[in-house]
Amino acid sequence: MQPITTITDKCRKCYSCVRSCPVKAIKVEKSYAEIIFERCIGCGNCLANCPQKAKVVSDKVAVTESLLSGPDRVVAVLGCSFPAFFHYLKPEQLVAALKKLGFAEVHEGSAGAEMVGAAYAEAIENSSQPLISSHCPAVVDLIERHYPELIGGLVRVVSPMIAIGRYLKKVHGPELKVIYISSCVAGKFEVQSQEIPDVDLVLTYRELDSILKARGISATSLEGEPFDGVEPHLGRLFPISGGTFKAFSIMTDPLDTEVVAAEGEVNVMGIIHDLASGRIRPRIADLRFCYDGCIGGPGRNVELTGLYKRNLVISHFKMGAKYRSSPMYYETRDEVCLERSFCNRYVGLPVPKGDDVKKILQATGKFSRRDELNCRACGYSSCREYAVAVFQGLADLEMCLPHTMQLLEKEHGKLVQKYELARRELAMEYGDEFIVGNDRKTIEVLDLIKQVGPTPTTVLIRGESGTGKELTARAIHRYSQRNDKPLVTVNCTTLTDSLLESELFGHRKGAFTGAIADKKGLFEAADGGTIFLDEIGDITPKLQAELLRVLDSGDVRPVGSNGSRKVDIRLIAATNKDLEAGVRDGWFREDLYYRLNVFTVTMPPLRSRIASVPMLAHHFLEKARKKLNKNIIAIEERAINAMVSYHWPGNIREMQNVIERAAVLAHDNIIRLENMPTVFSTISVSETVGGGELQSFREERDPHVSKVERSLIKRYLEEAGGNVSRAAQLASIPRRTFYRILEKHGLKGVRGGKGGSG
Repeated sequence: MQPITTITDKCRKCYSCVRSCPVKAIKVEKSYAEIIFERCIGCGNCLANCPQKAKVVSDKVAVTESLLSGPDRVVAVLGCSFPAFFHYLKPEQLVAALKKLGFAEVHEGSAGAEMVGAAYAEAIENSSQPLISSHCPAVVDLIERHYPELIGGLVRVVSPMIAIGRYLKKVHGPELKVIYISSCVAGKFEVQSQEIPDVDLVLTYRELDSILKARGISATSLEGEPFDGVEPHLGRLFPISGGTFKAFSIMTDPLDTEVVAAEGEVNVMGIIHDLASGRIRPRIADLRFCYDGCIGGPGRNVELTGLYKRNLVISHFKMGAKYRSSPMYYETRDEVCLERSFCNRYVGLPVPKGDDVKKILQATGKFSRRDELNCRACGYSSCREYAVAVFQGLADLEMCLPHTMQLLEKEHGKLVQKYELARRELAMEYGDEFIVGNDRKTIEVLDLIKQVGPTPTTVLIRGESGTGKELTARAIHRYSQRNDKPLVTVNCTTLTDSLLESELFGHRKGAFTGAIADKKGLFEAADGGTIFLDEIGDITPKLQAELLRVLDSGDVRPVGSNGSRKVDIRLIAATNKDLEAGVRDGWFREDLYYRLNVFTVTMPPLRSRIASVPMLAHHFLEKARKKLNKNIIAIEERAINAMVSYHWPGNIREMQNVIERAAVLAHDNIIRLENMPTVFSTISVSETVGGGELQSFREERDPHVSKVERSLIKRYLEEAGGNVSRAAQLASIPRRTFYRILEKHGLKGVRGGKGGSG
């Protein structure tokens, strides 16, 4: 397991980790930023700078507990900086707490710093080339993985942590388990890279703190116990700024330019660059990646200032601590081998050639130097460095913030245009008058809509098919206080039971065959707004029960999920069925009926709104004119009279379709009775027959027959373009007979609209 991992669900791709990583050991995946372990130096910058806390240290608490409960002897070594973290405890109390956890002995890591001092002094004395200290694991990883040309300058001496681990195993044997407790995350990398473990495990101070809390151990209430091993002295100064050579007992002169000491990322990276380029050649460069030395490590106590932590370490140096004397620790101390070797672990990345960088820059809208803003929002110091990272597969094009903003602005403009078009279309479709009519029943419905609209009340709209129930639902939503939120419409008759449940409540991936991804349901989509369930009388008892649960609790549970989500919706339902009969017959739940039937709006059928038929006819004429792009200005009176007399079994929907069909068939700018279905001509004839004083059958019949005959002959002529022979063929009557009929009706010599004569 890698020492630093990414919690992918938490990562929001803010690129903070990329910005803070000195070696750009971060690869941006599709939905998260991942650490490239082969390039990581364990500095811990990504841990401190991730705002979502998506980068975490691999937890070794469980492994520690396992070792403590096992048969092997386990020893704890407290890193040199422990006084700066556990500032609220006496050192002896911390020792007591560790032994209460099960550690057999507790040592100070400062002793390891004193152990490597002589080896450093010898290396400085005998070397003819610039040396680089090797006690900071992050610096060692930086050189091995990114500056392998400097490996020869590393002091071939183990770190203080490895030194004391090797020493303890020399004293007690290799079966001893050594757990080093420190603020250094890079130490976890160093331990993981060991071939033969001198230190078995590295715990951070926070991990130790969590173990104490989990065990319920309050260290402040414990009686102190002494440390084990050899008591250090100057080694306790190792973690603070400038304390390295003091801990190693190496005398230095502040005016000596041959000895370079630097701490912190910026200073260390600068010196490494200078060393790699040959600009400087000091006798030794003592480098520590963390600011303020080891007390500023990634596992540090962030509540305390650097100066206060420095004072805590110095106070511990001056005050000392209680120790349990044991001769065996003095006898073998000088026998420990402190030598180490280094290896080239450089991982090469592809180098762009030719126009590769130029093409990537152009793909992000950078065609000249002026376009390269070098804003560093992507995490790289320049646009060209970022382009190289894209080529190497570490970054992607979406990381360029200015480019992404330009794309978003373009998309925003397109969305605004589409929104305006959609808004205009809706305005044309529904207008301000959702329900057209001036009859008494229509006015009553409009009054009910205006009363219930502003309230959160559930509404049940009842009426025959085609009476405008959906228009009524839209009008209620328009008058409601949720009109700035979505109105989601669901036709309950168009989907199967299982599909309707998935549509309404959503589903989780794998909930059923074909559920390849999570899907949000329409109840969630309507959150904050209104949901309209049309033909609710058609849903099954199972869905009725689920719907009742949602209405009662406000919780939506997707199909295949154990969790639920609160939604705030207003429900409007519609039906053309007799729900009361459904309750009596058992196909509709009584409790759901009462939950829906809070406020009822009953839509009257069109046959009971005859007074509004002329107004509706002209309203649908206007819609048809715009839809068909035909200049139709009126409907002739005969057609209007026929529509007033019609019983309209299909209600408003039927009327809209009749008007649109007639508009398609109209040859001029007026819809005539002949353009409408035959039933309307029959109604017109019957009304004419029924007027005046009743005469003989022949006298009543002949005028109507003559009128129909004349109309038919004119249509045949029009269809034949005025060609009498062709018109006679269409009528399937002899040409002479057709001529006689023309003379009878005074149509001889009349030409059709298409030209030509017989």
